[in-house]
Amino acid sequence: MPRRHPLQTKTTGQVDPAPPRAGGLDKFFRISERGSTYAREIRGGFATFFTMAYILVLNPIILGNTEDKFGDKLDAAQLATATTLVAAVMTIIMGVAGNLPLALAAGLGLNAVVAFQIAPQMGWDDAMGLVVLEGLLICVLVLTGLREAVMHAIPQPLKQAISVGIGMFIAFIGFVDSGFVTRIPDAANTTVPVQLGTGSLTGWPMLVFCLGVLLTVVLMARQVQGAILISIVAMTVLSVIINQLADVKSWGLTAPELPDTAVAAPDFGLLGQFDLFGSFGQISVLTVVLLVFTLILSDFFDTMGTVVGVTAEAGLLDERGQVPGLGRVLFIDSAAAVAGGAASSSSATTYIESAAGVGEGARTGFANLVTGGLFTLALFFTPVLTIVPMQAASPALIAVGFLMMTQVRHIDWNRYDLAVPAFLTIVVMPFTYSISNGIGAGFIAYVVIKACLGKAREVHWLLWGTAALFLAYFAIEPVKELLGI
Repeated sequence: MPRRHPLQTKTTGQVDPAPPRAGGLDKFFRISERGSTYAREIRGGFATFFTMAYILVLNPIILGNTEDKFGDKLDAAQLATATTLVAAVMTIIMGVAGNLPLALAAGLGLNAVVAFQIAPQMGWDDAMGLVVLEGLLICVLVLTGLREAVMHAIPQPLKQAISVGIGMFIAFIGFVDSGFVTRIPDAANTTVPVQLGTGSLTGWPMLVFCLGVLLTVVLMARQVQGAILISIVAMTVLSVIINQLADVKSWGLTAPELPDTAVAAPDFGLLGQFDLFGSFGQISVLTVVLLVFTLILSDFFDTMGTVVGVTAEAGLLDERGQVPGLGRVLFIDSAAAVAGGAASSSSATTYIESAAGVGEGARTGFANLVTGGLFTLALFFTPVLTIVPMQAASPALIAVGFLMMTQVRHIDWNRYDLAVPAFLTIVVMPFTYSISNGIGAGFIAYVVIKACLGKAREVHWLLWGTAALFLAYFAIEPVKELLGI
């Protein structure tokens, strides 16, 4: 295999001009040392922001449309402010202290657990208190070294499988969010769960998505710098034009409509509105423990998969396959869960959409300053910065999914004791729409196969414990029924 030039990105193959002599920022973020440039970091920061900006709209919808036990709802405008603020602050902190291109925001899946499983059993302040408690407990796991030790105990093939699985997952997200793939209602009595569009591809939004995918892959094939970002911007402009000239029934979550005003004042009313132990007065202690356990396990392994997958795609793993500065990264992610609960925007976590920035060449935390800066601007310019429809942003996820999928070649498919767990890790992620589920399936298969082959001693004791926790996690509903909860 030919060696890649040190200034050559693994995503485009383009060789940038030699970077200038390292200055203060360059040395601090190790930009030149990692073979990157300011231009790449800036492009990466923009790409990451645009691919995850949907959370500014989606999180208020998920949390704001649900009533708590007492019939109260959270204010949508305040939720938008809280979501944006936490994303901005924690993304910048990750960039400065963790020096990795990993952006953070309210976690999808985690916010659904809070909205639909926790809030109906208590008040919103009690529910957010549970989120803070979950974040604090994960911080303890980091400080004791347990969270980092678990990540180090994972065999390299499973780490590679996690990255590949996330690639498939993030591509599937792109197809679903754009409407290219849609869920078939169970009432239809069909033999397949999803379909192409509404049975066929129709409408202007779908044309934008298809053109965006083609533009992105052509630009990448031609080794054009900024391919992903160029596509997002170009398709957004096209979407705005189409929306002005054509009668489009629906763009989905976000429509490319020119806003009446460019500025909206942020409302910080939800900050600090949480009760750390209020939930204990609303439900049983055992129920609280199970709810916190569910949040911790999902947050713990979603982050683990994302951090490993994105840093592996960036080529930043060391010779042992470890993430640089892992302890700091995990602590910041844990602190983000605390911040999200304290701001009433739900647990914040590291985003797999960060891979879009890596796809643009981001290799350092400097890209996070750009992404965090854009989130900060969004506090005041939300009407302008949220006009990017998913049909314009989703092609980036398809492209990044392809790039992450290429790591599948490093897995030894002739060793079934490694290949089968790797396979399950890869396929369960997109098929169940969950990173944690894929990791859990892979871990359980790995320890069971090793034990059955008489190689139980090859399995790190932390993997045995983690597999047992995943068994409890997958069987959480039967356990609740058994305990009468």
